[in-house]
Amino acid sequence: MQTAYITHPACLKHYIDPGHPESPARLMAIEDQLIASGLHHILQHHDAPRVSREQLERVHTSEYIDQLEAASPHAGLIALDADTWMNPDTLEAALHAAGAAILGTDLVMAGKVANAFCSIRPPGHHASRDHAMGFCLFNNVAVGVAHALATHGLRRIAIADFDVHHGNGTEDIFRDDPRVLLCSLFQHPLYPHTGADNSDHIVNVPLAAGTDGTGMRRAVLEHWLPALQHFQPEMLFVSAGFDGHWQDEIAGLALVEADYAWITRQLKEVAATWSAGRIVSTLEGGYALHALGRSVMAHIKVLSE
Repeated sequence: MQTAYITHPACLKHYIDPGHPESPARLMAIEDQLIASGLHHILQHHDAPRVSREQLERVHTSEYIDQLEAASPHAGLIALDADTWMNPDTLEAALHAAGAAILGTDLVMAGKVANAFCSIRPPGHHASRDHAMGFCLFNNVAVGVAHALATHGLRRIAIADFDVHHGNGTEDIFRDDPRVLLCSLFQHPLYPHTGADNSDHIVNVPLAAGTDGTGMRRAVLEHWLPALQHFQPEMLFVSAGFDGHWQDEIAGLALVEADYAWITRQLKEVAATWSAGRIVSTLEGGYALHALGRSVMAHIKVLSE
């Protein structure tokens, strides 16, 4: 079976200004690299639907959703915080970004694809139940996980988050839900300055600035894989951030494309063992455009093997 590649034109219309790192050029860089590599034509392409209110309310409060709808400007820009802005098209982009995780979940669970990659923006893993932050409005991966739990009858789902920043919003949403195992590795100290706590289903692994692929792989082997094997997830979601690449100036890890291929292969093996191969991956960070394109290509290449 193929890998699904899910995106939507609306995700290109969320635009702040030329200096903002979270730009439409990110998705274009990914698309260009997939075309150049020959991977583009072997993927199963889908347009992301709009997420429904019911699907959003599984992870976000109704008051927060109302606030975002009311804040959406008719013209110009409005700031939700210092980093997170909306233009007139941002809300629509965010609705389709979350909808991509829904579609990916349904396609994988129906056996129509082997796995799925959601090439979407705005990203999601900093969005908590009731506020936006860190470029994120809706928590895309959490929406997909909650949908899988609510409609597909799954009892154990794992999230692997390898963005350079801690996925504080995802942890906030699932902190008290033992059906969800969250494995996260991230640079520390660094925005959002969270991730110090662990539990039986929250596995945070902080990495010092300068950590390269050797350190990242050690963290996965020593912390993630034992937790995943013990949990035996029925489905695996990935918050796929590529801002730990050495060329990405937003942070200070020293990963390369081969590291992203390696971690994807480890997760694929876990999914093959416990989850019938079921993986849905959603794009989070990654702001050095050429490095982002190459790293996502490495990730998708392993998914599609």
